[in-house]
Amino acid sequence: MQKLKKNWEITQNWQFIYILLGIIGLLACGYFIAVRILPTTFEDITYEYAFTIIVTLILAYIFYKITMWLFSKLKTRWEVTYRWELIAMFIVFAITGSLSARLSGPFMEYIGLSRESMSGWLFWPLRILILFPIYQILLVAMGWLFGQFDFFWKFEKKMLSRFGIKL
Repeated sequence: MQKLKKNWEITQNWQFIYILLGIIGLLACGYFIAVRILPTTFEDITYEYAFTIIVTLILAYIFYKITMWLFSKLKTRWEVTYRWELIAMFIVFAITGSLSARLSGPFMEYIGLSRESMSGWLFWPLRILILFPIYQILLVAMGWLFGQFDFFWKFEKKMLSRFGIKL
């Protein structure tokens, strides 16, 4: 346990939640891909389970290696103090991206815009334009929930300044 704490620079026990969420996220990504590539030629369900478990673990390991490589690159660039903070930041980006995409659909319907009522060439650019402010608001809110408000506020200001919006 001490080695894990030292590796991830954990100073308080509540920070272990980020390690647990990171492991769950890696396994979930591996599982969702494994289910998509599951061959339909298995005659016995046991082989399907075995295939899914093995591919899930292999993909989770590959994602872990990619994540660790990203951590080494981003820790200095983002000026992060502790490694566990990077997990929190990755989780915030994942939740924010998924949630903003989910919320933009019902919002489009609420204001009367649907795929059936207009061309796809107009619908998708409008949805992306609507998704952008939802993403900006959620990014700061999720960053606050995960204890990374300062990083995401700076990130937000930098992103908006690139679009010519000064805060």
